[in-house]
Amino acid sequence: MPQSSSSSKKHGTDQPDTGGPASKSQRTKMVKSSDDTEKKNLAKKLKELEISVPIVYGNIAFWLGKKASEYQSHKWTVYVRGGTNEDISVVVKRVVFQLHSSFNNPTRVVDGPPFELSESGWGEFEIVITLHFHNDVCEKPLHLYHHLKLYPEEDSGPMSTKKPVVVESYDEIVFTEPSEGFFSRVQNHPAVVVPRLPAGFALPPPVPLEDADKRRRGDTKDHTLSQWFSNFSEADELLKLAAARQQVQAHIATLRRQLSLIDGQHQQLKSASDMSKIGGRCSSSTGKVAFTSETGE
Repeated sequence: MPQSSSSSKKHGTDQPDTGGPASKSQRTKMVKSSDDTEKKNLAKKLKELEISVPIVYGNIAFWLGKKASEYQSHKWTVYVRGGTNEDISVVVKRVVFQLHSSFNNPTRVVDGPPFELSESGWGEFEIVITLHFHNDVCEKPLHLYHHLKLYPEEDSGPMSTKKPVVVESYDEIVFTEPSEGFFSRVQNHPAVVVPRLPAGFALPPPVPLEDADKRRRGDTKDHTLSQWFSNFSEADELLKLAAARQQVQAHIATLRRQLSLIDGQHQQLKSASDMSKIGGRCSSSTGKVAFTSETGE
C-alpha cells in the first residue's frame, strides 16, 4: 500500500519497544515490576493510592477535494492529547508514532507537546502509538493502537473538504502506588486526576508547578483543530448515556407494540380457523343425514 509522505513536525529513527502493556479498555493500569521497585527502593511508595491521567488519541482527516490525486487524497493528523486538552507532558516524555512501512521514515518520534504529526496519503492502516513516561512515572512504555480513518461512513454523507473525518478514543492511564516524588510533582496539575484519598492519608508537600505560560504552550485548548475534538467530559458522557437509554426504552416499547399486534393477529387467525373447522363439521353432518334420507325413500 504505497503512501505519499510529507514532512512532520518532529521525526527520528528509534524503533519503539514492542513489549509492555497495551490499551484495551478505558482504564489502563501501569504497574511497576519488581525490578523497577528494587531500582527505586529509595523512593517512598504511596501504598493504596493510584492516580490517573485521562487521554484521547485519534486522527482528523481532511479530503483535498479538487486538489486530491491518486496517491494524495487526504491530509491527516494523528495525535495524543489530554482528556480535557490539558498539557500531558507532565507525565508523558515522548510519543512514537509507527506508520505504514510505505512511508519515508515510518517511525516518527515527537519529543514534546503537542504530541502529533501530520501527513498526506490515500490509504487507511493501523498506527501504533507508543507513550514513554518520565523516569519517576513509569519505566515501561504504553502501546496504543489506532486505525487511521480517512473516509466517512456510508450514512455520514459524501466526502467534504470542510467537514473532516474525526475518530477518537478515550482512555485513562492509571498509575498504582506512585512514588512520593511523582505524586508531589503532579498532584495539583490539571491533567492529573487524584481520587479520594484513604482515611488518614498524609499528603506530601506539593512541588511548585511550572509557569502557566509553559502549560498553555503544551495544552491543546487553542489548537487549530480543537473545534473538531470530541467532548469526553463526565457530564457529556452522562447525557449520552441518558439519550441512549431513552432510545433503548423507545425501541423496547415499539417492539412490545409490534409483538402485541402480531399476537392479536395470531389469535384472530386461530379463532377464524376454529370457526371454519366447526362449520365444516356441521355441513358434513347435515349432508350425511340428507343422503341417508334419500336412500331410505
